[in-house]
Amino acid sequence: MSNTKNSDSGAAEGARRATEQTPESGRAGAGRWSSGRKTGVVLELLRGADVEATSRKYRVTAATLTEWRERFLAGGEASMKSREASPEDEEKRRLKSVVATVSVENELLREKIARLEEARPLAPWRSRA
Repeated sequence: MSNTKNSDSGAAEGARRATEQTPESGRAGAGRWSSGRKTGVVLELLRGADVEATSRKYRVTAATLTEWRERFLAGGEASMKSREASPEDEEKRRLKSVVATVSVENELLREKIARLEEARPLAPWRSRA
């Protein structure tokens, strides 16, 4: 039984060491890649680095590098399409919000009036003169 325990802990230790290694420690393809690391590699590709050489350098498939580059470029393109909001647009948005708030309040007041009238209709009153 002690043999099994030792081999289990050895396997766990080996797995832990494998996932802790980074490109700087010699295993470029090990573990998860942060967005910063991916961006760095993509920028390297965009500056003219060969995909195959970069693939070997970082131990990542060429398909993965191509996917990262395409996603990076798509994100950049999407951010270029958005336009900045003008002060007039901001004012319109604010005023629409005010109108919506007032409309909701008016509707609630109408409902409250209707409920009050259903429960106790306003009786015509006479003056005591």
